[in-house]
Amino acid sequence: MDKLDEIFSMQSLLDGYISRERELDGKFTQSEWIQKKSLALIDEVTELLNEVNYKWWKNPKPVNERAVKEEIVDILHFFVSICLTAGMTADELYEIYCDKNRENIARQQGKSQKPGYELNKK
Repeated sequence: MDKLDEIFSMQSLLDGYISRERELDGKFTQSEWIQKKSLALIDEVTELLNEVNYKWWKNPKPVNERAVKEEIVDILHFFVSICLTAGMTADELYEIYCDKNRENIARQQGKSQKPGYELNKK
């Protein structure tokens, strides 16, 4: 099993455990779950921002690199949970990512059907 497959498997087990233990099965639609998990992901991004002194109007504190990395992992937890809720596998995520990455490169090179991304070199 590769690492991404393992992450998806571990997240599926965690999601199932939480759902069973908190008696959440059937309480929300797929759409509602995606909304809830997206909000949780946004909250984790905010926690990451708080770790890296994004508030220019406050005196900065030393950045705790371990805390930064833990917030990134929390973001990954909710991201993978959203993928699973949407019925996306690790393989499908990888395939769609590769397709989108190629498209993003093509956009930057001005080779995409979607205009407005090409670099303006002088």
